[in-house]
Amino acid sequence: MELNLYGSVPTGLSRRAASFVAAHGVRAEVPDVNQYRRRWLELGVPASEIKRAAAFQRQWGGLVLPPAPDYDGGPRYFQVDTPERFPAGSTSSWPESGWCFEAGPQRTAVPYSFMIGPEGEFGISAGAWVTLHETVEGWVESVALATHAAYWAKQITKMTGEMLDQLNLDGFQPVAEVRGRADTWWRGTDSLVAIYSGESALLGVPVPRTAWVYAGLDAWELHGGV
Repeated sequence: MELNLYGSVPTGLSRRAASFVAAHGVRAEVPDVNQYRRRWLELGVPASEIKRAAAFQRQWGGLVLPPAPDYDGGPRYFQVDTPERFPAGSTSSWPESGWCFEAGPQRTAVPYSFMIGPEGEFGISAGAWVTLHETVEGWVESVALATHAAYWAKQITKMTGEMLDQLNLDGFQPVAEVRGRADTWWRGTDSLVAIYSGESALLGVPVPRTAWVYAGLDAWELHGGV
């Protein structure tokens, strides 16, 4: 592995997330997807999907980030696997004719895979599908923001299950750069709140939703250079 310098940071990230990747990310060598092209075509994978997977591998492949607060840390690193048809019984409205591919192996033994959806969505799949963020950039932004907030917050509170019913977000605004779907971030006057609903939506009871409240942030710390 080698340190990931600014010149190799994927595009499309906020200044905060780009700085986070440059400072904390490393790159591992991963295979060139084109070596699998013939076998994947034989398996019925459309050429357009192979091209999409190859583009993801070029931009994100091998990137290792610090662990996320939830999903037992997220992918160990980014690396595509054989594209497959969109899971039947999906919780989304996407057509079953769509395709997705693995975003990278699990960091720990979680009962689902991290996947990239038909339109580039980042989600989790275990027979069904839940979108966590609209793009993989959104996932990276979320991990970067969690690291930033944990460093600067004067108080950190974890809430689970029914405790979230007590969470008052009046006056909070969604953090746009995380492109949240099942998982969202909210910015208040002195706090950042992360709500993780993906596992609960995918696996159901008894897996609860989780929220992290990062309090005691000043005006700069609320945004962190964005």
